[in-house]
Amino acid sequence: MSRKRSENENDSGPVTPHVPVDRFGVLKQEHGNSPERFSSKSRLASSTDHDREERKVRKWRKMIGVGGSDWKHYVRRKPNVVKRRIRKGIPDRLRGLVWQLISGSRDLLLMNPGVYEQLVIYETSASELDIIRDISRTFPSHVFFQKRHGPGQRSLYNVLKAYSVYDRDVGYVQGMGFIAGLLLLYMSEEDAFWLLVALLKGAVHAPMEGLYHAGLPLVQQYLFQLENLVREVIPKLGEHFTEEMINPSMYASQWFITVFSYSFPFPLALRIWDVFLSEGVKIVFKVGLALLNYCQEELVKLPFEKLIHALKVFPEDAMNPDTLLPLAYSIKVSKRLEELKVDYEKTIAKPESCVIHAPSFSTVLSFKVLLFPESSRSGLRVSFDIWIKEFLERRNS
Repeated sequence: MSRKRSENENDSGPVTPHVPVDRFGVLKQEHGNSPERFSSKSRLASSTDHDREERKVRKWRKMIGVGGSDWKHYVRRKPNVVKRRIRKGIPDRLRGLVWQLISGSRDLLLMNPGVYEQLVIYETSASELDIIRDISRTFPSHVFFQKRHGPGQRSLYNVLKAYSVYDRDVGYVQGMGFIAGLLLLYMSEEDAFWLLVALLKGAVHAPMEGLYHAGLPLVQQYLFQLENLVREVIPKLGEHFTEEMINPSMYASQWFITVFSYSFPFPLALRIWDVFLSEGVKIVFKVGLALLNYCQEELVKLPFEKLIHALKVFPEDAMNPDTLLPLAYSIKVSKRLEELKVDYEKTIAKPESCVIHAPSFSTVLSFKVLLFPESSRSGLRVSFDIWIKEFLERRNS
């Protein structure tokens, strides 16, 4: 039933030979047969990258052992080495196995034999029609999920349906599809399901399920924390956001709901996920702050309307993992996040503040609009445009 995969495989589903894709299976644009594509310099760089990757794989194999047998022992002996190597990027061919090891999902799988099969085959979910409706909207540019009712879409349906039965309080929320889809590119259905459980239930780090509960309570907390961090870490930009009445719900909801898997380039998203599974949600804050800081000189020049667009589409150089991630690692947020969490809990505990911290129209719309492709969200797009117009009229009156 599950799409099985060994630790050495890096197969992301069937690829049609004539369709140009990148190394991650994402459709790419043809750039013609330019001389640069076939230059000796380009071939040499490719060969050098391959040799470097092979050396990296050998180091990781020694570290994790056969099937991950040495992992826990190595982590106890050399935690700093493990942290440093994860931050440099897990080898792609070993990524699926390592993700399971660092997330705690491998242990959940071994402790619950047969549970996933039971959930998929013998249980029914109230969310089945919603899942079917949304399947084609998840990674539409990836070859594994493109074929209607193909192996990718079937696997994604099975994982999401199984989770909606496993945790009926959360059920199914559309943003979960991007997380499950990303996991399925690196592991079997059953492995992906248990990693989703590990994340949402908090096998290693704080539970993520609050991201998908009614009212998006954890999203609201994270946006509160991010807004304060922007003001403190990037005060010039924070002041500009205040002047233009920009709040994080207008641009950062999807950062947390999909952990950057929705809109970020795969090379960057995967490197972030390596660290996210190892170190927790603080990397989302670090990357967000690093990205805003990197682009702040341009952002502070923009008025509200252009800011909204710029905060959704960042320049290509800002999305280079070797540029952005070292900046993110240099930002310290752990202590301040804890302090801001306490502040947020005190704020929402006050009865008079409940209305203020309920999900705003912009939060809900940015969540919904982000997850629907243009062809099927025209109504939401119009609603959002009307809201922006009314917002500007109120602000300027």
